[in-house]
Amino acid sequence: MKRLHLPAFAKINTCLYVLGRRADGYHELRTVFQTIGLHDTLEFALLGRGGVELECDDPALPLGRENLVWRAVTAARNALQLRAGVHVRLEKRIPVARGLGGGSSDAAAAILGVERLAGRALPGDFRISIAAALGSDVPFFLYGGRALGVGRGEEIYPLPNSPKATVLVVSPAEIAVSTRNAYGWLKAPRLTAPAGERKLRRFCALCWSGQGSLFENDFEAPVFRRHPRLARIKRALLRHGAAGAALAGSGSAVFGVFQSPAQARRAAFAFPDDQVFLTETVSREEYCRALRGR
Repeated sequence: MKRLHLPAFAKINTCLYVLGRRADGYHELRTVFQTIGLHDTLEFALLGRGGVELECDDPALPLGRENLVWRAVTAARNALQLRAGVHVRLEKRIPVARGLGGGSSDAAAAILGVERLAGRALPGDFRISIAAALGSDVPFFLYGGRALGVGRGEEIYPLPNSPKATVLVVSPAEIAVSTRNAYGWLKAPRLTAPAGERKLRRFCALCWSGQGSLFENDFEAPVFRRHPRLARIKRALLRHGAAGAALAGSGSAVFGVFQSPAQARRAAFAFPDDQVFLTETVSREEYCRALRGR
């Protein structure tokens, strides 16, 4: 039986601005994505019969159409007109509802995995449209590395790689934040040209001209108000030597970027009651090599 293994890497957002609420109900974003080494693993196999089968080592996750991987495999299989069925085994390591993009990354890996099994690739624009229909972050994980996200975050523009950095992710077990709740807490105003232009100028200053901190996230204020411990974790990361720290996406994980692995390992001891992950940034080239599969 033909089998394929692919990693599904987590991400952090080094900068995340919500410009406002659009007329269609979605929010207009400007964000910089960065993949990190923390990853799930997906194992794919073709079935002699039709259909999609999914198993997972996390019993809390659904295994049917409620699961993003199941939907991604189904969409890719239909688009490729693949007659054989597909079995997927998902090994979860990226914690759920922590802003690290695990579900979206799993979905992108699922699309690529079905392509590998079928022995043919979808047209690039068509692949991206399938990914965007699954979730706003999914298209980014077709690229990896460092990239600018525009619109809902689904419009992706690859950026030059940053120097390799050590990342310490702190994930409190007792706090989970859904994206829906985070947007509700944010209460973003209706998108207007003046407000959008002000934030865009600030975003460009942060990301390209080197002014100010490179770690800003509009979700921090509303999420920290409801979960003050996350703010304390961010302060502790900075106190223990992080060059920068921020909420991961819409939360609830918090990450710190360190100049050396040894410094990050020492900082990890400050969080004995939390799940911590010591990892590093993943360049686009490294990401593409990893997703070639084995």
